[in-house]
Amino acid sequence: MISSRQILGIQFFNGDVDEAVALVSQHGGLLVAPSGTCFARLREDEPYRRAILEADLAIADSGLMVMLWCLLRRENVQRISGLKYLKHLLGRLKGEGSREIFWVLPNERAQQKLLDWSRRETFSIRRENSYIAPRYGSEVTDRNVVAQIEQHRPAHVIIAIGSGAQEKLGHYLRENLSYRPPIHCIGAALGFVIGEQAAIPDWADRLYLGWLWRLVAQPRVFVPRLSRGFELPWLIWKYGEKLPPMRTVVRDQ
Repeated sequence: MISSRQILGIQFFNGDVDEAVALVSQHGGLLVAPSGTCFARLREDEPYRRAILEADLAIADSGLMVMLWCLLRRENVQRISGLKYLKHLLGRLKGEGSREIFWVLPNERAQQKLLDWSRRETFSIRRENSYIAPRYGSEVTDRNVVAQIEQHRPAHVIIAIGSGAQEKLGHYLRENLSYRPPIHCIGAALGFVIGEQAAIPDWADRLYLGWLWRLVAQPRVFVPRLSRGFELPWLIWKYGEKLPPMRTVVRDQ
């Protein structure tokens, strides 16, 4: 029996990181790690909402959500950051040696950083096993990446293109591939591992301060994003375990 906590309609896994990695690796399917700034999107973006709710495993990446749930509901939730999850996943895959991974990346710079990192870490990655994602619209479909994955049939798919688009792409891949690989949506975490972004120290991640580290490193990028997180306390107080309704769009007559 998998331990979980339902928060805002999402069943969050409530075990340790090694168990989470093992579950997804063994059974395949879609893993998501929504951050604190993503919960407002549940009320605005129906394809994102569907992808999150239908994911096979959701981990509690948001330290703010975990603390609020403990304060308001007096229940503990095991936090597993996307960065911690990715590090444990990569450690497991490196130990297994020959298992093939397919990487979905945001740009050529990230691709080159990944290849450079793989050479430093003696972690076998081939350029043809990576894909630079286009800029997706509100609905995500991409026959090109489906064809490329089907050609290589990797054991794992890692999507690192940022919150919103990546969950929708992961959901699309799960529904359209002819087999069921583990699909790990880990967003910005890969950038910290391969050196594309300033590395978050383990102590900062452990103390729920990764957001502060990112804010100091890239304030122009993260100040607007963090403002979306201000809705989270209100959402948890008002809806608790329940899924918030979609916002009603009022159109001019």
